[in-house]
Amino acid sequence: MQFNEMGLDPRILKGIEAMGFETPSPIQEQFIPVFLKEPKDIVGLAQTGTGKTAAFGLPILQTIQPFNRVPQALILSPTRELCVQIAREIKEYSQFLPEIVITPVYGGADMNAQVKALRGGTHIITATPGRMHDMIRKNKVDLSQISILVLDEADEMLNMGFQEDLDAILSMTPKEKFTLLFSATMPSEVASIAKNYMTNPLEISVGKKNSGAENVEHIYHMVHAKDRYLALKRVLDFVPEVYGIVFCRTRQETGEVAAQLIQDNYSAEALHGDLSQAQRDFVMDKFRNRGVQILVATDVAARGLDVNDLTHVVNYNLPDDFENYTHRSGRTGRAGKSGVSISIIHMKEHGRIRQIEKTLGKKFLRKAVPSGKEICEKQLFYLTDKIQEVAVNEEEIGPYLPSVFEKFNHFSKEELIKQIVSLEFNRFLDYYGNTPDLNIPDSHEVSKKSRQVQPTLEGLTKFRLNVGLSKGISPKEVINFVVDATGRRNVEIGRIDLFGSYSVVEVEDAAGKALLRNSRGMSYRGTFFDVEVYNENRGERFQRGGRRGDAFPRNEGRERRDDFKRFERKRRY
Repeated sequence: MQFNEMGLDPRILKGIEAMGFETPSPIQEQFIPVFLKEPKDIVGLAQTGTGKTAAFGLPILQTIQPFNRVPQALILSPTRELCVQIAREIKEYSQFLPEIVITPVYGGADMNAQVKALRGGTHIITATPGRMHDMIRKNKVDLSQISILVLDEADEMLNMGFQEDLDAILSMTPKEKFTLLFSATMPSEVASIAKNYMTNPLEISVGKKNSGAENVEHIYHMVHAKDRYLALKRVLDFVPEVYGIVFCRTRQETGEVAAQLIQDNYSAEALHGDLSQAQRDFVMDKFRNRGVQILVATDVAARGLDVNDLTHVVNYNLPDDFENYTHRSGRTGRAGKSGVSISIIHMKEHGRIRQIEKTLGKKFLRKAVPSGKEICEKQLFYLTDKIQEVAVNEEEIGPYLPSVFEKFNHFSKEELIKQIVSLEFNRFLDYYGNTPDLNIPDSHEVSKKSRQVQPTLEGLTKFRLNVGLSKGISPKEVINFVVDATGRRNVEIGRIDLFGSYSVVEVEDAAGKALLRNSRGMSYRGTFFDVEVYNENRGERFQRGGRRGDAFPRNEGRERRDDFKRFERKRRY
């Protein structure tokens, strides 16, 4: 179905055509004809970037009575940016309906100016819940003639704590109205709003509930927490034309990461709640116009960003609320285009990836952080492509070319190419020349490794510990345990292999007996150590330490456990 088959006003169709839209998106195709034919309460489940604003905005424009200059439609959204975006987009659709007035009402802007605009008469109000509730309490707005109420991104409004504001606003609207609720996810709180404030709503769903956009690839890199920023730089350097958002958990972290990227010569800006509205508008305009490549933002600040053609979303931290991942990844892959969502995690977050997979119903692809060599290669070919594609203005550059040719006439063709490429490329070679591998194995992969441990070096004995990655142990903690058990700070330790349920460590022969003897009574996170000499065949009885077969008197065992508790405190702090 095309727009001209939906029964829309010709002037609205003219506005759609002027904006360059030809074919409706799935949510528009399902929603608009249904509402225009028989208006009713509707729940629309769709991801960001699927054309929800037009889905409810076009029917609203169709039903507005221009001669009655009072608020007839109220559209609530969680953030200032989304509120302004909705108003801007509906104005563009109504460009051939000049008599229709749309007024955005949101916090962080001059309330008196907004009150003045409302008093001047308006047909459609787009608002954030907090500011609209303030307007109601101060008797600055009359909602008695509202015929259509839209709750856009209802799940996020509830996540941001707007439940009381919503209840107060909804109570001031007429009972006889049509309520349209749009949400990317459908948690119980949103279902409760539908139950309490809607009458037999029709549900229109594009994709599965709580699912992510179909055309977004989900990737994760696993690194040590201390290497997170280094991994971010490699991710960005591996995509020379990246245009995306880096999501951080807190305002402070957002500012720090953005400042570090700017210091490292990346085209980046920060967007968070501590910025004034003027600063936020400046940053957003700059980002929309591609004056900056990378926006570092918190979840709240980045809600409702109307930015097209984002190539990547990077989760510098996974969100605390897994449903926020749906909103983050939905910033890219919009309007039918493809996108990539990358998460940088450490080992203990692997389980959270699996939980998000279940929430989305999508599989994440584990990929290695790009190596220095891979980045240099990618940047080199990007540079050569840029040189090939650059447009030459013969008329303007012509007068300078003789002097340029004279300066370069002693270079051969090959030498000149090397000089030009190296001018830009050397900084990547210098930085990534001998950089280490940042990747670490996860517990699932390690536990599936072959149980064949490498041959022991001469003078070392292998010992098997009954504590592995499933308990969160690290090589450093294995070393600390061996040092504490043997009582020798300079004990020689060889290879350490960590598996899912156990670990294998090489210890010098001279310290082996002490390790077996003194490990009795020691514990790690509630599990008593069971230490044995490692034997690949496991066909003979092991010489073992640990709790089983403990021949120490009870008091001595208690003393040893107390000693290890002190060791644990030392290790932890």
